[in-house]
Amino acid sequence: MPRSVLGVVFLLLVLSGCSLQKLAIKSATPIFSSGVEALYEETDLQLAEQAIASNLKLLEGLYKSNPKNRDVLLLLTQGYASYSLGFVEDDSLARAQLFYLRARDYGFKLLRTTSAFKDSIPQREQLFVDRLNRLKKDEVPAIFWTAFAWGGWINLSKDDPQAIFDLGKVKVLMNKVIELDEGFFFGSAHLFFGAVSGALPKMLGGDPEKARQHFERSLALSNDKFVLAYVYLARYYAQTLLDEDLFDQYLQKVDEASLEILPENKLITAIAKEKARRLKEKKAELF
Repeated sequence: MPRSVLGVVFLLLVLSGCSLQKLAIKSATPIFSSGVEALYEETDLQLAEQAIASNLKLLEGLYKSNPKNRDVLLLLTQGYASYSLGFVEDDSLARAQLFYLRARDYGFKLLRTTSAFKDSIPQREQLFVDRLNRLKKDEVPAIFWTAFAWGGWINLSKDDPQAIFDLGKVKVLMNKVIELDEGFFFGSAHLFFGAVSGALPKMLGGDPEKARQHFERSLALSNDKFVLAYVYLARYYAQTLLDEDLFDQYLQKVDEASLEILPENKLITAIAKEKARRLKEKKAELF
């Protein structure tokens, strides 16, 4: 976002009345959305990390001026969850947990703007499920990114009883995404179910073959272009089976993938390559 535009927007926010503030936010939000598209096309991970971090704080400034703006809430939910996955969780577990929680909380606020959850986010799972039945396809981004953030925190918090308690709610959220729009964000809801099935021991419901099926479904929905699924196959399927050759084959597919395989989302391919590199370095610890 150009500095001159940012300066005008935030000067308006500081000096203007309420109605003009909302007009300024309405004008700024499409610019941020376009910025997200530009970031997804970035291949330099250091530049992307710095840009995402700074833009998230600017978005929080917009949120404070209009806390019910759905576009801003969606960008914050998606932004903090993606930032944690792409740039934090491999280096700092504690920071990643905090960012996933921040994203989840913005996601809750976003869900509260829907008719299904306008009164509250129910604690009881059945009440939660009942509310989900009211959600429509155009609300899939809110459902997915809230579930993505919540699931990210759970994945890093397996020793926390609250995480185990919350898992059922995230499952029904992701199932709703699959029901309404299975291909949303390259079928990433399947990555969640694959990671859960692959990470849990069999006595707690883990199933490596079911994990493989979910990861391969994500690949099918993306025409074999969403190579992050191969990283998950290596980590949550091949490693679970203690199959070193298969582990290497999956990571090799990521190495060989062109950054142009998803022209509109080069960043996620670059992140997949970095995660594959780190996973390869940890091979001795995993087998």
